[in-house]
Amino acid sequence: MRGSAFVLLFGAGLAAAKCSNNLQPEYDNPVPAQGWSWRLVANGLTKPRSITFDSAGALLVLDEGAGVNRLVLQDDGNTCLSVKEKTVVVADNALGHGLALADDGTLYASTDNEVWSWAYDAGAGTVDASSKRTLVTNMTNEGHTSRTLLLSKASPGWLIVSRGSEGNDDPLAEIEESGHSQIRAFDVGPQRQAAPYNYSSDGKQLGWGLRNSVGVAEHPVTGGLFSVENNVDDLHRQGIDIHVDNPGEELNYHGTLDNIEGGNYGYPVCYALWSADAPFPALGDLKTGSQFAPDRNGNQSATNDTACNTDYKAPQLTFHAHTAPLDIKFDKDGANAYVSFHGSWNRPDKVGYSVNVVAWDAASGRPRAPSDSKDAAVPVLSNKDLSKCPKDCFRPVGLAWDTQERLFVASDTTGEIYVLANDGGGNSGGNSTEDSGVPGLIPSLTLLGAGILASLM
Repeated sequence: MRGSAFVLLFGAGLAAAKCSNNLQPEYDNPVPAQGWSWRLVANGLTKPRSITFDSAGALLVLDEGAGVNRLVLQDDGNTCLSVKEKTVVVADNALGHGLALADDGTLYASTDNEVWSWAYDAGAGTVDASSKRTLVTNMTNEGHTSRTLLLSKASPGWLIVSRGSEGNDDPLAEIEESGHSQIRAFDVGPQRQAAPYNYSSDGKQLGWGLRNSVGVAEHPVTGGLFSVENNVDDLHRQGIDIHVDNPGEELNYHGTLDNIEGGNYGYPVCYALWSADAPFPALGDLKTGSQFAPDRNGNQSATNDTACNTDYKAPQLTFHAHTAPLDIKFDKDGANAYVSFHGSWNRPDKVGYSVNVVAWDAASGRPRAPSDSKDAAVPVLSNKDLSKCPKDCFRPVGLAWDTQERLFVASDTTGEIYVLANDGGGNSGGNSTEDSGVPGLIPSLTLLGAGILASLM
């Protein structure tokens, strides 16, 4: 019996480690946290950004500069998935980033200026071209052109749209009526207005002074709305260049659609401190997460640190400067938020290029870590050698959960889709481990080892 059990478990371990999908990245394998496995599911895409699943289990991909693709997946368990069929749902090179799918089958996608919708048939994997509507318009600006879309579950029929700044330091963002650097919500339900909404004046404003909040998420239990903000580059304070480690990227809270907090989050007059180390001048009692006033137009801003910390809304958490968070997704029970860090470009030593997890408190609906934490974001999948980034490495953007609670990740620079599975190591990840070269092998060998021990007992 003991020998039979060993053979069975040994065979099960090898079967789990083997997969018909042998896709491998053309760069060093990403490194998973302990307890996690990954696999490259698809490649050859143009620039995949936002992703979501339809009711038939197919993955919809907003491929920037190409349109919306539909990937029908062959699922052989765990991370063993491959593309069985790829079709084009919408062919339009104006589509840039945002993608959302309603329960009633309405598909939403964004250009830099407009939000469009179509009637989508998940069974056929097609849209009715004649159903196309323009829902939101007047969002054109240079610089940050990603228009993130999020459909509220807590308040059905409301579509949340994020719009970034015009360039690095955008004076128009100081004017609330400009619509720059804001997050707004629009009624797209049955009673919506017939004419397209004007982004700058219509809908509900969730907040302004948000430089480029590409990632937006709704907590599945509380309905609380959170965004992750990409902060400014090339910043100076009192004539000193502080851009390498400041300001930090931000996680901001906006209330719920029924109880919006609103307000100004600081940009472009106040920023969140990440590092208190030199060369940051006039530190005073500022700490990570505090807001500070920078130089503007070559001179110290008229706004001071005291005003920054009393007149503007502070972030819930501050992340490492230049990590560039582009998406945030909660897990099923809202115990963790997963954030894709697209990675730095304006820093000598690169940072980011990873998917990270942030632990959440169920009772408060807020992050567990204090606002001055510098280690709240724990890597789940990262790159071994950041010196090869951004060209020759995994570079995450959009995130999506499937019904089996596997996390799918779009890597735009490499034109790829990955899948991540938690194999029992805990949602908080852990220390990164070297990948075996065969995705999914480490958890399988762990099970195999357990089987060997059991057979010898």
